[in-house]
Amino acid sequence: MLSSVDLVARPAFVVSAVRCLSDHRHWTPPEEHDGHRIVLVRSGRFRRRVDGVDAELDRTVGYVGVPGQEECFAHPAGGDVCTSVRVAPQVWADVAGDPGRRPRCSALYVDAALDLAHRRCLSAAEGGDVDYALAEQMLTLVRHAVDRVVVRPRPRSLASESDDRRLVAAAREAITSGDAASGALFSLAESIGASPYRLSRVFSREMGVSITRYRNRVRLGRVLDRLAAGEGDLAALAVDLGFADQAHLSRTVRTELGYTPTALRRLLGPVPGEPHPR
Repeated sequence: MLSSVDLVARPAFVVSAVRCLSDHRHWTPPEEHDGHRIVLVRSGRFRRRVDGVDAELDRTVGYVGVPGQEECFAHPAGGDVCTSVRVAPQVWADVAGDPGRRPRCSALYVDAALDLAHRRCLSAAEGGDVDYALAEQMLTLVRHAVDRVVVRPRPRSLASESDDRRLVAAAREAITSGDAASGALFSLAESIGASPYRLSRVFSREMGVSITRYRNRVRLGRVLDRLAAGEGDLAALAVDLGFADQAHLSRTVRTELGYTPTALRRLLGPVPGEPHPR
């Protein structure tokens, strides 16, 4: 018995929890999957056969699937729980260098760095910041996987530093001005003519912080402005500033500033004898 629950679904990527309760020792009939996906085991183990090659999969070995592969599975050790990350062809192309580039092998050794990327991806999915924190962690996970199994072409000449600075400046302007496209990493990248993968890498290199961290910095500035002005409706504040909900707002504020929003409101109250900020 196989069940799959989408933890996050966006047009460019889907992160799912897949649970298999089968205990059959025999191979399943061949099945073909569409799209590019990375599957990492969270618990249990099973076997996968593709292109005549068998692989034993567990928490140390996952796999990369590409369109057109015929797969067979066997579960001689019982059930398993996996994370499946499916990405659109353009996302794969941005990282691998070619939408049709196939991995040199399907089995994917899960080293400590990839394990951490997997865990951070799941943590970001639970944290609520799907369109930035999770998107960046998902891209990191895909990059780690591609680095291990895909032979990439020699990269073309990199964009000049001035091009990178213009790209970062455009992203910062969109975020600080509250442009609607800046609500998600993928839509922001599209609006300024870059791939999400390139934008994420260039932004971190130029600014010294991730684009997720930068966006949170801008949003927290607005949170402080509103709290100093006496904002009392934290649920409305969360909606206005693009947080998933009030709990997400509170977690972000406490993580970044060490105070709850309520404590900050008291801390930032008007100074006696001065007019209340408007």
